[in-house]
Parts: sequence; C-alpha cells; structure tokens
Amino acid sequence: MKLKEDVPPLLLHVFRSMVWVYSIITFLPWYLISGTSAKQARAKRVKARSVSGNPAGPYRAMHSQNQLVSQLYVAMDTLDKVFAYAVQRFPHRDCLGTRELLSEEDEVQHNGKIFKKVILGEYNWLSFEETFQLAQTFGSGLAALGQRPHHNIAIICETRAEWIITAQACFMYNFPLVTVYATLGGPAIAHGLNETRVTHIITSKDLFQSRLMVSILGEVPRLQHIIVVDSKPSSWSGLPHGIQVHNMASVQELGAMKTNLVWRPLPLSSDIAVIMYTSGSTDIPKGVKISHSNLVAAVSGMAERIPGLDENDTYIGYLPLAHVLELSAELVCVSHGCRIGYSSPQTLSDQSTKIKKGSKGDTSVLKPTLMAAVPEIMDRIYKTVMRRVEEMSRVQRTLFVLAYNYKMEQISKGYSTPLCDRLVFRKVRSLLGGNTRVLLSGGAPLSPATQRFMNICFCCPVGQGYGLTETCGAATISEVYDYSTGHVGAPLVCSEIMLKDWEEGGYYSTDKPHPRGEILIGGPNVTLGYCDNEMTNKEDFFVDKKGQRWFCTGDIGEFQPDGCLKIIDRKKDLVKLQAGEYVSLGKVEAVLKNCSLIDNICAYAKSDQSYVIGFVVPNQKQLLSLAEQRCVRGSWEEICNHPDMEREVIRIITEAAVTAKLERFEIPKKICLSSEPWTPETGLVTDAFKLKRKELKTHYQADIERMYGGK
Repeated sequence: MKLKEDVPPLLLHVFRSMVWVYSIITFLPWYLISGTSAKQARAKRVKARSVSGNPAGPYRAMHSQNQLVSQLYVAMDTLDKVFAYAVQRFPHRDCLGTRELLSEEDEVQHNGKIFKKVILGEYNWLSFEETFQLAQTFGSGLAALGQRPHHNIAIICETRAEWIITAQACFMYNFPLVTVYATLGGPAIAHGLNETRVTHIITSKDLFQSRLMVSILGEVPRLQHIIVVDSKPSSWSGLPHGIQVHNMASVQELGAMKTNLVWRPLPLSSDIAVIMYTSGSTDIPKGVKISHSNLVAAVSGMAERIPGLDENDTYIGYLPLAHVLELSAELVCVSHGCRIGYSSPQTLSDQSTKIKKGSKGDTSVLKPTLMAAVPEIMDRIYKTVMRRVEEMSRVQRTLFVLAYNYKMEQISKGYSTPLCDRLVFRKVRSLLGGNTRVLLSGGAPLSPATQRFMNICFCCPVGQGYGLTETCGAATISEVYDYSTGHVGAPLVCSEIMLKDWEEGGYYSTDKPHPRGEILIGGPNVTLGYCDNEMTNKEDFFVDKKGQRWFCTGDIGEFQPDGCLKIIDRKKDLVKLQAGEYVSLGKVEAVLKNCSLIDNICAYAKSDQSYVIGFVVPNQKQLLSLAEQRCVRGSWEEICNHPDMEREVIRIITEAAVTAKLERFEIPKKICLSSEPWTPETGLVTDAFKLKRKELKTHYQADIERMYGGK
C-alpha cells in the first residue's frame, strides 16, 4: 500500500522527471553489475510442484522432488552430534552473548507509575568450546543429582544463554527436555509437569519467586530438585518438604568433579529430545513429543532457505525459547557457527520500555544480521517509524513518502534502490542495528502491508514462514529473492504438503484456478504425537504406506502456480492471534452467552490482528433499560448503533469475562450491536441455531473493517 503523497502537482512532476532521468542514466550499468536478471529469474521460477501430478499433491520443493532432506551433515542424526561438529569447526568463535547490566533504577512516570529502567554495557561472549564445556559439566551435574536418561526434565525460563546451555546438556545426556510457557496459568503448568513426571526443574530466580513458589510447587508431588540459573547465591524458605534448590554454577561444579565425569549413553535419533507444551482449543495444554531426528530435519530445511548462512552472521534471540520458532532458529544458528546475542522485547531497541533514555538498546549494540520476529513486533516497529515520519518537517516527510512509493514500485518489478537506501532509509534501518540482511516472520500470519513496509524501510527481504509445533515449526518459508506478499512460500526441503478436500467448507483440490483444501504436512520433521493423548494422536497424525508420518493441520490452503502456499482459512474456530496466542472462539461465545445482556454472540478474530471482536445480538429489554439509565434515546436501531451503548456493553461483557476467568487476549475489545435477531430465515444460523461463521463474516464485513481499522 502506497503512502499518501501530500505534494503539490508541479513538485511531484519535477521529482518524477528527475527520477526518470536518473533511471535512464544508471539502469543499464546497474542492471548488468548487480545481477538483477538472475535474481528476477530465481524469484519467478517454479519453487515446488506436485510429485504425483495430482492437484492434491503431495507438493515438494524442486530441490527435493526425489527425496526429502533429513540431515544437515552425513551421520549427524542427533542434536548432540550436530553441536559437537559445530564446536569442532568453530571452537574459538563467539557462540552465546549476554549484555552486562551496568545500572538499574526506578523512573516515576507522569501518572505516578514506576517503570524500571536499565543501562546495559557491551556483550560478554562465550565461545563454542566454552559453551560445550558448560553444557557438559551441567549435564554431568544433573546426573549426579539423580537425573537419568530417558527421564524428563523441565525448563521454565526466559530466553537467555543458560536456556541453550541447558538444552545442549540435556541433548548430550539424553534427558528429554520439557518446555512450558511461563505465561500459562498455574494449573496448566502443573498439568504439564505432572503429565511428564518431572523430578527436576530449571528456572530463573524471578520466575521461581513469581510463578513456581506462588502456585505450582505444592501441586507437583514428584518434584525433588530446582536449579536456578542465576549466578547469585540465594537462600530460599517456605519450600514444600523434600525439594532442594541449587544454583546452576554449583551444579556445574558438581559435574566437573572427576568422580561424576562418567560414561554417558549417546541418544538415538529416534529418542525424544523435547516435549514442548503448546496451548490448544481447551484449557489443558498438549505436550508435543519431538525426537532428535525431527529437529535435525527441521534445522536442515530451514537452513536451506537462508543463503550464505555462516559463522559471520549474528542472530538476536529474544522470542520465547519455549516456542518452536525461536528454538529451531537458534539451533539453525548454532549448527552453522553463527553467534547468538540475547535480548528481550523490553530492551530490544533504543526506544524499548526498559532502556533508559539516552542509552542504547540491544540491536544498536549487537547489530544483528539475522532476526526472527512475530507480526506483533513488526507492527510495533511499523507504528514507531510512522510516528517518527509524522514528526518530521514537511520537507523531510515529503522526501520519505516519495522515496517510499518509488521504492515500492521498483521492488514490485524486482529492482533494488541503492541510492534511496543510503540517503533515506539508512536511519530507519539503524533501528535494528543497520546490518540486518534477513528478517524471518513466523508464529502468526503477517499482513502484506507490514511485510512490504519492512522490505522497504529495512532494506532486506522479509521471509514469511508457516509451521506448527507438531512439525517443529517447519513446513514452508518464502525465499529471500521473492519479494511478493500474501503467501508463506514453498515447502521446505524436509517437508511435503498435501491438500485434503473439505466438503463442509467447500474447498477441493480440483478447485479452479488454484487447488484448495486442508493442509497435511508430511516428512521427517513431523513429530511423534502428543503426550498421553492417544485419541487426539489418531485424529491429527497418521502414517502412510511408506512409513512416513503426516500431521493434519486444520488450516486451509491453496497452492499458487509457482508452488507457493497461501493460507486462506481454518477448519476449526481456533484462531491464532498476531502475538501467537490461541483463542477458541466457541469458548469465548459460550462464556459470554451467560451474560443476561446478550441473546447471541459471534466472536471473530483475524490472525494478523492482536485482539478479538464480536457481533452481538443484545437482549432488547436489558439494553433498553441500560439506555434509559445512560439517557440514550432513539429507535431500537439507533440505540444499537449508539457509540455510548457499545462502550457500555463492552464494559459489561468484560466484567463477565473476567469473572469467568477468560484470558485478557480472549476478551472482545470491540463489538457491533445487531438490531436484528439471527434466525434460520436470515441465513446467519442453521436450523439448529448454530452460527454460520462464513455468512456472519460476509454480513458484517463493513463492521469488521471499522473495528479493525486499516493500515
């Protein structure tokens, strides 16, 4: 989407004339030197095709038509072997980096709230060899504390160097690592820990005090040892009987003792490496069992989509490592000798909430070349840049808008704009350190407008990926040479995709002009299934005649002529919001229908937005009474359309939602009040009065656009 050009016609004509002359003079030499012709050809080529010739597939990348890729290197079929090989190749290169905390202070805001601000120093680095030694002694120390191979161990910790050290230790010693989001509720965390029968937990001091101590420890009867990764020794009181607390450093010292450095059995490729808990459509999270071979295959597939990936790259890690996107991305980096500098959303940039004004955020210091992001982070960056543009002088703003629109035209043709990049977008690019060469978006759909904005302003390709925890986050990633938007790329070399007809939704592989259907993902990256959930395993996973595992995603996709996949719908009413939270629309509706003010409700959410909205049929008697209290008068239709009534209904349903313990992101932020009831005659509900979501979406399309606004 182009930016609005608030420029006098004469000036605009002069600018375009200058651009035309510049293009005529420079185009031919630039075109020959830059290799644009080859890049254009690569962007437009067919990237995947059906190996059977059937429009249903399976579709494979052109590089893996005969066989899917399952390993990065020959005989490196487990994660401990992959890491050991990287250590052998890059022993003295930087591996994991953490910024030094120089000072911390409280800053009082205008509204009286106190924000904690930090001043951070340079990054301190561990080499690959040092990281390996720390992981080895930590694994040995855990074994000395009674942790045994094939027995699960849990980590509930922020994204930091100690997380990856812990993971590598567990991979070496064949301890299946259970990952749980710290943001899950206490009962959900306790469920995961009990279901996997853990006796040892690795955590941080902050999460130990704020989460484990408060509501979880007493609910996990098998728990014996808690290892706190922070280096400062602390004394703990009020612990349930039988639980011991250790510091990570002391466990490593224990592991370094000669008496504890014993032979360890090497994991097999089929052994479980990680049990990753992810939220589903119910309140109880599901643990996905991921083998060594699953993750090795996923790493192989992802790495193939990042050209030139090597030890000269720097990755910034700040997304939750309990999310498969971040874990896979960091394993890709480690396997290729890239260094990883750790950050957090609160310290990412100079403008981040915890960075003291005048000091530098993490991207300014680290200057990463690679970065993964969820759409919510990219939208924040988009809004930050546009705020700055609005604050510019008229001349600066005009120059930015003209350069932006010019570059958009050039990108759509497959051309680059080195002069604009240097003169106009250099400052914007510096927000991420100035060296970023690849941005990868995942976790939820990225809107085409934001994707194009990031392409233009940060002067680098934005690859959009698609995958699930059940496929190790790997299924498709768009190529860096392909600047088109609205799709998630072609299948990775480790995956293949089939389309299954969904009659109820009207999606068929024989549809024209593009085959459509439910997305089924197959390959060595498809995981072993859910922990203790055989019924769901039979519904969601299957093995074909060749012995290959497949996962039924529930997402609806269509294949483009070039072999790229586009996500167009979802079978279930489960929607993943922009930040990665799952919302069960049926659950939200069931809770809010209990509110006396509501006769019927349809919750709605878009995956490229951060909140839920709702269409509400109000109870006429209740709403008229409320209108009288608020002195709102008019016809029934006028009352339903009155902004004050919408605000009052939002307030009431929010209270009902909080009482029913809905999560913050599940509560509708905006609503539309319908003056007409939904009956089978209106076509908005079935004869059994079940919601027809597709018809409701069409009926309220204008209201959806109003409630979500536009970029």
